Amino acid sequence: MASTSKIRPLGDRVLVEPKEEKEEVRGGIIIPDTAKEKPMEGKVIAIGKKYDKDHKSVDFDVKPGDRVLLPKYGGTEVKIDGKKYQLVREEDLLGVIE
Repeated sequence: MASTSKIRPLGDRVLVEPKEEKEEVRGGIIIPDTAKEKPMEGKVIAIGKKYDKDHKSVDFDVKPGDRVLLPKYGGTEVKIDGKKYQLVREEDLLGVIE
């Protein structure tokens, strides 16, 4: 079993835990997971290592613990220990929620 504390994204990728949306039932109709919109907000769990064109280490604009806005259709969904996460390039993140 892999733990998120033992996973380091490669390159300029960021591992984000999407915010769970609360399921609302109106009029007895349950919306299936496939019809729900993807979360647009998440928490940064881990970051990779970013380098400039001269192969010098560059700091990320985000850090673990930051709340970020995710692109609606970006990144790669991964499952770790039964939990869903999103692997996204830092440049694809839309912003940091302060």
